[in-house]
Amino acid sequence: MAIISSQNSPSEQSRPPSLLSNQPTREEQHSPAEESLRPRSLQEYIGQQELKEVLHIAIEAAKARQEPLDHLLLYGPPGLGKTTVALILAAEMGVNCKVTSAPALERPRDIVGLLVNLQEGDILFIDEIHRLSRMTEELLYPAMEDFYLDLTVGKQQTARTRRLKLNPFTLVGATTRAGALTSPLRDRFGLVQRLRFYHPEELQQIVQRGAALLQTPITPEAALEIGRRSRGTPRIALRLLKRVRDYADVKHDGRISLEVAIAALELFNVDPAGLDWSDRRLLSLMIESYQGGPVGIETLAAATGEDVQTIEEVYEPYLLQMGYLQRTPRGRVATPRAWQHLGYTPPENQLPLLSSRPYNPSSSTPTA
Repeated sequence: MAIISSQNSPSEQSRPPSLLSNQPTREEQHSPAEESLRPRSLQEYIGQQELKEVLHIAIEAAKARQEPLDHLLLYGPPGLGKTTVALILAAEMGVNCKVTSAPALERPRDIVGLLVNLQEGDILFIDEIHRLSRMTEELLYPAMEDFYLDLTVGKQQTARTRRLKLNPFTLVGATTRAGALTSPLRDRFGLVQRLRFYHPEELQQIVQRGAALLQTPITPEAALEIGRRSRGTPRIALRLLKRVRDYADVKHDGRISLEVAIAALELFNVDPAGLDWSDRRLLSLMIESYQGGPVGIETLAAATGEDVQTIEEVYEPYLLQMGYLQRTPRGRVATPRAWQHLGYTPPENQLPLLSSRPYNPSSSTPTA
């Protein structure tokens, strides 16, 4: 009999929850207050101007022809609003939106139950669609193209195929790994759109809108400061806004000024570049113990007490995006920008990133 432990791994126990994670918390997934912060129309939706224009044209054309929207695939990093876009499409088209995720569709009957209950024009949103099982994915092919399902009824000699007609619907798929989708599934989407990271000015507007809905006074400068530290992600911006609001309510008069925002974010270990304590610890370790690198990923994992997957999927993406870290054939390297951000002076003769010569830690120059 299998025994399942409820204890976390040592690395999970040593790492406190990060405000800068782009994954939704349990509270954010099920909180009515969180739902109230979502925009309800394209007009309220801030940022992603190219996407909004494409969707506006698709919506107006579908309405004019009185047809459902074409199937839509949204891809991009977590927290950028893929679920919100699906709900907005449903509101603009005046239809219902059923929300699910690929891991929840373990058996074929799970997806069949959803499809047969869709009304004409309804939207089915599947998050993490790249994780669909092979059998579930193949059931979707005729459903997406011709709006029918081929079901097998009975077993062995009594088995027969029954074709079940479906109401025309729109499938909206969301994924953070577009390359992980199979070609047959990806090619069945009429619209494929990428969501990009947000600019600080766009996040400033999102924070100001969220503060107004939360009935929290905030200055434009404070909203911009929160936006700057949010890693280009609305989910993180709204999460930081709530923590700053808590700080303002307890330590001040409830109003969020620039000074209050900076003090709160410093308390929560979110620095001006959007790095948290774990990001700074990783970079500091590379600089102090390995002279900036190159350092192998296994060595970093052992030195930090984290597993390799956590470093590659949680820490590195943002550090790479911001230019604080580089991947080379010989390992990870902290860039001069990382040295300066942490208050170190980068060496003038740092090992070239693509050098094939080994580095002698006792010397400041490469050795042959």
